[in-house]
Amino acid sequence: MKAIVTGGAGFIGSNLALTLEKQGARVMIIDDFSGGNFENIKSFRGEIIAQDVHCVNWDSLKPVDLIFHQAALTDTTVTDQKRMMFNNVEGFRKVLNFAVQNRIKLVYASSAGVYGNEPAPQKERGRLNPLNVYAYSKFLGDQMAEKAFQESKVPVVGLRYFNVFGLGEKHKTKYASMIYQLAEQIRLGKRPRIFHDGEQTRDHIYVKDAVDANLKAGESKQSGIFNVATGKATSFNRLIEILNEVLGTDLAPDYFD
Repeated sequence: MKAIVTGGAGFIGSNLALTLEKQGARVMIIDDFSGGNFENIKSFRGEIIAQDVHCVNWDSLKPVDLIFHQAALTDTTVTDQKRMMFNNVEGFRKVLNFAVQNRIKLVYASSAGVYGNEPAPQKERGRLNPLNVYAYSKFLGDQMAEKAFQESKVPVVGLRYFNVFGLGEKHKTKYASMIYQLAEQIRLGKRPRIFHDGEQTRDHIYVKDAVDANLKAGESKQSGIFNVATGKATSFNRLIEILNEVLGTDLAPDYFD
């Protein structure tokens, strides 16, 4: 099997590419390294195309059995709407059109951000309310994907990631998961800083589970858009308790408003 992983030097993409390679797939990474990190793929032995998805000669890559589209501008604080939309919407359109025209199965990264602050549980057919341009770009991607699999019948699967954490996110620094940021503060002997009272809750999912979701989506003949989450909410206070237990520390939260 030949699989392409866009954004393969990034957090989830690198974990996915390495797992596919270990399973015997012929894997090609496409990444312009604007948001990924070479450290994540130093052990990767497949082909790497160091280009933006807009610049790739896609036809030259055929034949392809499966595409995992993980490439995106993921910084939710970006206010440059033109940049965000070009990267995430038009970049996805490029990959989607190639997949549909060549009848190649596509699994792509969406985001729980499309739900906004809608009350839990946030279900796939629930109300969508994107609150920033990143979430809106993913919302538009989901709309394009739904239209594609309804009209073309080419298998397209969208995965709405919730709060993914784990190996390979260090390069994201202040945009890394809350678990990573809290753990780093504790490792440095600092009290972990939490906004307000720390009772805010999130659904945190380990990166290997997100990879498994991609692999299962790649095997499925069903199209659709699915949540990638545990279904359980954990407060920041509880996260700090767990991290203290794991790291053998006893640092109380440092609350701020």
